[in-house]
Amino acid sequence: MTIFTHIVATAVGVQAMGLRGRDAVLAFVFGVAVDVDHVIKAPFYLRYAGLTRQKDYYWRSSLQEPVAFLWILPLCLFLGTWVPAIFFGIHVLMDYLVGYEKMPFYPFTRHVSRGWLTQYADKTKEAVLFAGLACSQAYLLWARH
Repeated sequence: MTIFTHIVATAVGVQAMGLRGRDAVLAFVFGVAVDVDHVIKAPFYLRYAGLTRQKDYYWRSSLQEPVAFLWILPLCLFLGTWVPAIFFGIHVLMDYLVGYEKMPFYPFTRHVSRGWLTQYADKTKEAVLFAGLACSQAYLLWARH
């Protein structure tokens, strides 16, 4: 999924749950900012492919895989809120809709998954999800006024 879809999904979740302050910040950190590992991996990509587009380059790290719940759940207990786990879960579910390689339990195993609904084009899945989220956001804004 693109960053735009993650932002809209997080905004819808924040609006639907009525989050404010620290919880809204946590929602965006765990719903969007976990993609920061792409910035960290960018120099490795440039060394590998230069400025050419490599479709199957592995951009992910264990920061974006379900295995990250091993540190997110204790963090939730420490913070006294389930917001990080909820929004990280949404982020992961969205990423597993697209068909690139993922390693759900890396570094414990090198098992590779292509995610769900692989018979449908990634652009189609993202467009449908984005449209649904945008409509949800519009409805939530309209319902509050």
